Amino acid sequence: MALTIKEIDGAKPTGKPYKLSDGGGLCLLIAPSGAKLWRWRYRFDGKEKMMALGEYPVVTLKDARERHSDARKALANGTDPMAERKSEGEAKQKESEAKQREEENSFENVARDWWKWWLIGKSPRHADTTMRRMEADVFPAYGHKSINAVTASDVRQLMIAVEKRDARDVAKRIHETTSQIFRFAIAREIASRNPAADFKPRDILAEAQTENRARVDAKDLPELLVKIDDYNGDVITRLAIKLMAYTFVRTSEEIEAPWPEFDLDEARWTIPAERMKMKTPHIVPLSRQAVEVLRALKQITGNGKFVFAGSRDKKKPISNNTILYALYRLGYRDRMTGHGFRGLASTILNEHEFDEAHIELQLAHTKRNKVAAAYNHAKYLKQRTEMMQWWADYLDAQLAKGRKKLAA
Repeated sequence: MALTIKEIDGAKPTGKPYKLSDGGGLCLLIAPSGAKLWRWRYRFDGKEKMMALGEYPVVTLKDARERHSDARKALANGTDPMAERKSEGEAKQKESEAKQREEENSFENVARDWWKWWLIGKSPRHADTTMRRMEADVFPAYGHKSINAVTASDVRQLMIAVEKRDARDVAKRIHETTSQIFRFAIAREIASRNPAADFKPRDILAEAQTENRARVDAKDLPELLVKIDDYNGDVITRLAIKLMAYTFVRTSEEIEAPWPEFDLDEARWTIPAERMKMKTPHIVPLSRQAVEVLRALKQITGNGKFVFAGSRDKKKPISNNTILYALYRLGYRDRMTGHGFRGLASTILNEHEFDEAHIELQLAHTKRNKVAAAYNHAKYLKQRTEMMQWWADYLDAQLAKGRKKLAA
């Protein structure tokens, strides 16, 4: 006779285990402890077996009957239900273990292990910059993926996205770092291949613009600075080149600058969003040397609107080509431009292991939304102020080096 829920709930434990039958070999074992256990007795290959189907009430009467029915179907098909369940359990266990391995071997986890191994012998600044670059760009893009699931397309898409924010050098470094992580993983049999090796940065990124962006090598900087310092043309032009060297802003951002943007007492230049390429406000911490240049200019153009007022019309700034043509006259046609100081600053500051985030922000490469811009244009200001003073001191040291070489 089939069991009822009332009968099951009313069953009380005794000193010995006993069974309540539901038919077809399915029964409920009432243990002395009070546990109510579903059991099914069946025969396979001439041997009697007992299969556990769960504990009541976690496994209800309805559930027990369904499990019993499934097991009987397997038996009717010539399969041992207990062996089948064991096989299914092992398969699930293997699947679970594989999933756990995938999670443990996510690109981010492997990358962090690589970083701990790689940073030995690196300066703290360089190590921190590398990790911050991954946390800012790489991990959000494909850090969650199993390292073997990361594709060349994942790397490519990230590089293109970074390039679009005018940070081509950062995109190249992402490719380099990702490739190093894969080589690390392959050497430890964590990854099977390196998708970053399928292409080189130049296969993905647009060619670096060369028009009006030529620049000398760092080794040629001392001679260039001497020639600028000795420039015997228009004094405003000479000071414009010197300020550009110290601040490495874009040409239009400098030559169109009005005096109200500068606070010389606070040593700060605040450029409004409408004058910036990225359309977000930008702060330029002014080194002592930059302030000296501006105080000299104040004596010349301080009564007008523009810092770099034109020689013919004081109500307009000097032209875009003024700095470029002055460099031509100094012998640097196709060798150096005003924009070239940005590239030099980026390269040299990175080589001296300044934080990449500080450099990129000072170069105004990072495009931000309007809300972020309102809060973040002063981000890392203390660190950027120290970096800009270091840069100005570095340029002065290079100028002294050039003078010394000239006198030798």
